[in-house]
Amino acid sequence: MEIFFAREVSQGECRLDPEESAHLVGGLRHRAGDEVNVTDGDGTLYRCILKEASPKEAVATIVEILPDWAARPYTLTMAVCPTKNQDRFEWFCAKATEIGVDRIVPIIGEHSERRIFKTDRVKKILLSSTKQSLKAKVPKIDESVSVENFLKGLPDEGGLRLIAHCMEDGGRKEITDVLYGSDSRDITVMIGPEGDFSRGEVEHALGKGFIPVSLGESRLRVETAAVLSVGAVYLSFLGEGRKKTDL
Repeated sequence: MEIFFAREVSQGECRLDPEESAHLVGGLRHRAGDEVNVTDGDGTLYRCILKEASPKEAVATIVEILPDWAARPYTLTMAVCPTKNQDRFEWFCAKATEIGVDRIVPIIGEHSERRIFKTDRVKKILLSSTKQSLKAKVPKIDESVSVENFLKGLPDEGGLRLIAHCMEDGGRKEITDVLYGSDSRDITVMIGPEGDFSRGEVEHALGKGFIPVSLGESRLRVETAAVLSVGAVYLSFLGEGRKKTDL
């Protein structure tokens, strides 16, 4: 199965931009009459018949609309400090998309080595990873924001909020225990920079209802900790027939 992306979906047709069209027609050699799957990036999958096989603007006629394609039973926001090496953060974004994430917020902490983060390349990575992993909803990537302003922008209450930090006196709980003990389907996880969150940032997060969690005994890179958190959330929702609080 292949999934293609169309920015323009209207009047029963999907129109692909030149890059997608070149891949569809020039790279994969699809021709008029072929069945193709197209997403609008917002969660809907369109089963189509290719009408115009132009490598500059392919046009496909919609024959079936499948809303909420490959949707997960939860929403996940990952607020992660960008790494000094941007490639490592981009790797996290790709893997998080494959597993399942809805929103990624690059947060800049007091101890962050990278103070500026540009999202242009990440947007392309998110789209590519969405298609590769056969999903129909492309995660959102926010512009970077300070940890303080990210926390200030949150309502006082809302969903399950977790912050992973390395302070031994922080009363941390194992992330799996917290996830399996909660019925919330709206989850936010904060991951700090190479130098960890500052104590003030942790205290601010706790004041916003964040639960301090541990990801185990190993020392993890930022991107590894972030991917592990995404995976932990994903696994906690496998087998929806089970009562999570009974585990």
